[in-house]
Amino acid sequence: MNIAWKEIRKNKGRFLILGSIVFLVSLLTFIISGLANGLSQDNAALIKDLPNGQFYMSKDAEETYNLSKLDKDTQDKVLTKQKDAIAFSIQMGFLNDRTDKQHSVAFVTSTDTKLFPIVNKGEVVLDRSMEDDGIEIGDTFTNNQYSGELIVKDFIDQSKFSHAPVAYINTEDYQEMYRTSKMQLIFAPGEDSAEVPAELKAFSKEAFLNTIPSYKAEQMSLNMIVWFLVVISGMLFAIFFYMMNVQKMALYGILKAIGLKTSALFKMMWTQMAFITILSLLLSAGLSQIFNRLAPSGMPFHLTFETTIQLSLVFFIIGFIGATLSGMQIKKVEPLQAIQQGEI
Repeated sequence: MNIAWKEIRKNKGRFLILGSIVFLVSLLTFIISGLANGLSQDNAALIKDLPNGQFYMSKDAEETYNLSKLDKDTQDKVLTKQKDAIAFSIQMGFLNDRTDKQHSVAFVTSTDTKLFPIVNKGEVVLDRSMEDDGIEIGDTFTNNQYSGELIVKDFIDQSKFSHAPVAYINTEDYQEMYRTSKMQLIFAPGEDSAEVPAELKAFSKEAFLNTIPSYKAEQMSLNMIVWFLVVISGMLFAIFFYMMNVQKMALYGILKAIGLKTSALFKMMWTQMAFITILSLLLSAGLSQIFNRLAPSGMPFHLTFETTIQLSLVFFIIGFIGATLSGMQIKKVEPLQAIQQGEI
């Protein structure tokens, strides 16, 4: 242990370079992870914030939710059998304010439920992000497919779909807008225990999220970048400690010659790895959490403390593996041969 600290103090510059690289890579990973989670919320918070359960859509929709149309008898059968199940629909559209400015929204309507706001005919509940556009409770909107006006009743937090704020409306208003009396989807909270009707297809929450256009591709791309950076960090550890070990072969030979065990040499290397990694991760995690609090409201950035901890553990494990693999050559060191290769 003492040897490990002495080496760090003696070669501050060398270890500072590695620590800086780990700090920058981990900070970049935290930032991209926050953007991935933020875009995920911005794309599908409406679905992600629902409890665990099963989603049902018609089989002939071919896993495209907006093409799904539920038969009324089938819908009633499922809602009767499954407690707390609801039928709902989602359609992208526009709301026009008093100045005829169009606001892109995702219209949502549902049967009676506690999962979504209760909206009366002629009213609309909007995602709170629309307050940034100067919209207030009591404002009125029109729609080219709707004969009347929609009055803003309330705002709700974190309710987005397909990167658009959700607008909850009454079922009758929805039917007038889209000229249909059929719902698109059924959601049943809890474990799936009921038999699925032959004309419907069931999806878990994660599976249903992947049916949303762009969601899967967007998340896959960002998550690939995150894990690519994690792998790079492991390679950096392996390369750095490999070069360090090559330069210290003579030292290892002398230490082995005076009776120091191979396990002690590994502990020395692990101590150095742990010190550099923990210090770098504490700095990068702290800065990323500060950024999470100070990020502009319009930026889709969402980095939870749990995600930060998970990624930090992954970084630490990767660093441990990288350093250990690079240190395998320590086991092969022969004291006399190592000493003859160079001076300390």
